Amino acid sequence: MAEIQLRYVAQARSGDKGNTCDLGLFAKTEEMYKVFKEQVTVQRVKEHFKGIVEGDVSRYEVKSIYGLKFVLEQALGGGAPSSLRTDNLGKSFGSNLLRMRIEVPDELLNEQHCIKLPQ
Repeated sequence: MAEIQLRYVAQARSGDKGNTCDLGLFAKTEEMYKVFKEQVTVQRVKEHFKGIVEGDVSRYEVKSIYGLKFVLEQALGGGAPSSLRTDNLGKSFGSNLLRMRIEVPDELLNEQHCIKLPQ
């Protein structure tokens, strides 16, 4: 079992609407999707964005595309017009989530769908 950042095995897309961030995390295979469902929980996402997301975090499973959708409330310092943050947009949340570390079985890392890990 290897502990790696999500960026090596996932893709993410995120955006914003007002003070809410919409964040999608996508696996390339059903096996990796199962790992994501087990490890990328609401609690872990809330902890990952501690100090940034002040509201609730919800998660929705989209099995047909091996995706997890997260909705992060009160995540953008009030939204673009009222925030003092220099980059408060939800677009940066996807790349931030990809820094989260998860444990992945070695046999999944050896499959060709995984991005090459650093030596």
